[in-house]
Amino acid sequence: MNEPDFIAALRSLPLHAGARGLMDDCAVLPLGSETLVITHDMMAEGTHFRADADMADVAWKLVATNLSDLAAKGAEPVGVLVGYMMGRDDARFIKGLHEALEAFGTPLLGGDTVAGAGPRAHGLTAIGRATHTPVPARSGAYPGDHVYLTGPVGRAMLGFEGVMEHRIAFDRPAPRLAEGQALAPYVTAMMDVSDGLLLDSFRIAEASGATLALDLEQIPVADPARAGQCLRWGDDYELLFTAPPSAILPVAAHRIGTVTPRADAPLTLGGELLGDPASLGYRHG
Repeated sequence: MNEPDFIAALRSLPLHAGARGLMDDCAVLPLGSETLVITHDMMAEGTHFRADADMADVAWKLVATNLSDLAAKGAEPVGVLVGYMMGRDDARFIKGLHEALEAFGTPLLGGDTVAGAGPRAHGLTAIGRATHTPVPARSGAYPGDHVYLTGPVGRAMLGFEGVMEHRIAFDRPAPRLAEGQALAPYVTAMMDVSDGLLLDSFRIAEASGATLALDLEQIPVADPARAGQCLRWGDDYELLFTAPPSAILPVAAHRIGTVTPRADAPLTLGGELLGDPASLGYRHG
């Protein structure tokens, strides 16, 4: 099974309404006068971090990537639970975890530890409180809406390759929590860019039953000479969102396209139809 097939199979299981049909990055659970937003992401050695990575950076990134999902829902973090596989430099992991939780004002709620052989994998569950309802989803983009991006893509790719000025973008990304909370009342759809701008744009279009028409020249990239790779590499954690033309946005953002009625493909780039998600970004398997 590849990742899309596995997720499709999961949709045949009994799902809570808050799971949003597994079409989103978070579960949304109304609870009394509050709405909880819950997400869980994992990081695997050799895929998300190198075998020789500083475990303090791994811990930071594990926290940041999950909080980025909360950011895309306009949620305020309540706390996290950590699943950790023991191994080398455990003290460094705890140091990085402390730094990230302190930086993002997020307390530890608990979790689990295991020991095992082979490459390591770590998981984290982040729980947030919605600051606006309805909570933004991938769906909701409407023809005529503008498409926006909060910042450039491709910095994480360059950081992974060793470009020093961009190393922090790969090792210690910053979730756009404040921006997500500010934008939540204005957007029609929103998600973070984790698997590549093109693939994540495709996902918003699919969930919304529309087409996102992107303007290549308006998309900010870290390296214009490698724009195609910047659009597909991922790990940038900027916010991708749609909003009506009349919206007065409370944060700076780049307009990169327009939502149009569903055409022959969910995504176009400079007029080129992009209908195969396998070529647009990172997927597991």
